[in-house]
Amino acid sequence: MQALILAAGMGTRLKDLTKDSAKCMVKVNGKTLIERMLNQLDRLNLREIIIVAGYKADKLISYINSLDIKTPISFVKNDFYKKTNNIYSLYIARECLQKDDTLLLESDLIFSDGVLRRLINNPYPDLALVAKYENWMDGTVVTIDSQNNITSFIEKKNFDFNDIQKYYKTVNIYKFSKHFLQQYYVPFLKAYIDSRGSNEYYEQVLKVLSVMEKSTIKAEVLEGEPWYEIDDVQDLDIAESIFSENGFGKIRTRYGGYWRYPKLIDFCYLVNPFYPPKKMIEEIKSSIDKLISNYPSGIEVNSLIAGKYYGLKKEHICPGNGASELINSLMKTVEGKVGITYPTFEEYPNRLNKNMIVPFYPNNKNFSYNSDELINYYENTGIKALLIINPDNPSGNFIERSDILKLAGWAQKKGIRLIVDESFVDFANTSGPQTLLTEEILGQYKNLIVVRSISKSFGVPGLRLGIAASADEELIGFIKKDISIWNINSIAEFYLQICEKYRKEYLLALEKFKLTRDKFVEDLKKIPNLRVIPTEANYVMCEVLGGYFAVNLAETLLNKYNILIKDLSGKKGIDGQYIRVAVKTKEENNLLITALQNILGKSGRAKAFTISFSGQEALLYAKRRN
Repeated sequence: MQALILAAGMGTRLKDLTKDSAKCMVKVNGKTLIERMLNQLDRLNLREIIIVAGYKADKLISYINSLDIKTPISFVKNDFYKKTNNIYSLYIARECLQKDDTLLLESDLIFSDGVLRRLINNPYPDLALVAKYENWMDGTVVTIDSQNNITSFIEKKNFDFNDIQKYYKTVNIYKFSKHFLQQYYVPFLKAYIDSRGSNEYYEQVLKVLSVMEKSTIKAEVLEGEPWYEIDDVQDLDIAESIFSENGFGKIRTRYGGYWRYPKLIDFCYLVNPFYPPKKMIEEIKSSIDKLISNYPSGIEVNSLIAGKYYGLKKEHICPGNGASELINSLMKTVEGKVGITYPTFEEYPNRLNKNMIVPFYPNNKNFSYNSDELINYYENTGIKALLIINPDNPSGNFIERSDILKLAGWAQKKGIRLIVDESFVDFANTSGPQTLLTEEILGQYKNLIVVRSISKSFGVPGLRLGIAASADEELIGFIKKDISIWNINSIAEFYLQICEKYRKEYLLALEKFKLTRDKFVEDLKKIPNLRVIPTEANYVMCEVLGGYFAVNLAETLLNKYNILIKDLSGKKGIDGQYIRVAVKTKEENNLLITALQNILGKSGRAKAFTISFSGQEALLYAKRRN
């Protein structure tokens, strides 16, 4: 068997990265695409590797010849790479193509080591490597039957997003038998170029064959093995996170966008897993054409819409492009010292000068505290504002409304602004409502400002919605002037407009969530070397025991199980090994429970696990902690 790599393209979408070298010489985590691919092919004991070069061919050939590759390599030059497409590159290599069974690859791919073995080990002679279609993919799409026969090639004009569950994307790696190449593909390749020209894609020939002849090509379906096609800098960025030795570090610093990682199960970011309901999503979909082609309303109209849902005057509420936009504006108004309980949600203290912060650290292993403790601690500190996250993040500590109002009364007497972030309050398992978002409460405590992220409890983080509310109209007026008049988009506005119709479904989703959380917490408590901290939020903070490092646990979960969790080591106010995991659906929770049991529940694993935490990593960890 031989391999043929198409590497003639210019890679113009990678801009400066391909200004002076071929596309396949772009580096992913320090290694070029072509070196990685050649090393993988070199382990297959092939007869030969043929490379079709074009753009910057001499530089590419010189570079490849400098690599330590044992398999013989030959080159074919496409001198017309500027005017042709990959069908011509394959055509000029047609004599080589017919000499042996062939692995055909495109040079802009990166894939795990086991991918090529899938093709080699499959006894069927003619295979296309495919993966389940995902929205980030572009290029040739096929459908397959129950025997993995390719039944159709879908052109872009016939692509139907309603049928994407049926679609598979070709990975642009094929295995063709010598017989298929000699008797079918190469003759049709020549005929296609003669009739349609050379500015086409070689997959078009496969499509013609599937129509004119009974298709002999089967699909080899990838089942989670990572791969990526690199066409632009965004592709390169994602590929580096997928194939990095420190994938955990690269992925967690993306702070979202995880639809690009279809196998990833996100236990890091915190949303309601049971809302919004399907009917609500369908209602939004039905209006999407109008919404994306029209401006949203201005801030005052959206204040009216948001106020209607919460029963507040529009002068007392401001919707935001996520709570983070409102936090940024709100913290600009703070003058003087600010009391903050640690550990906490860092968005608030990150907006302040560190010298302004008067920290409070709960003196117990569960990071719990109440209003009396805060009053006693801050009584004589001279703070001008006090921040409460309720339930707290990451601990899940919760202060009931009556106790918060006691704190609000004390703060009002002291001339202290009380900022209460109640983004997770709807998850609290209490007998009565706990929100402070009523005109009666806001009117009684004009020093109170309430912030809420709608993303969290309503399960719509992609809409970027939040609110800030206070009877201090001067404060709300400043925030409205500080942010853009069109600060939320039309889809988010439409959501606010219709959400009142789904109030009943929301309450039912919260009840379902609380039952799911109870079961999840019960299961977590059964896992060895894990101490579960009581929570009233939609996440659980856990202490990792038995000599395990939280960062290694998080890396193992990501690398081995495709599960992303929050590593809390190094977070201010935490001394020890702690993680935070979101509460998700029953099925997803069970996957995490099983993974944690496998990692933490095996005797004798702790020592081996901590040894993998190298001396250099330990030094970096210590520096981060200090």
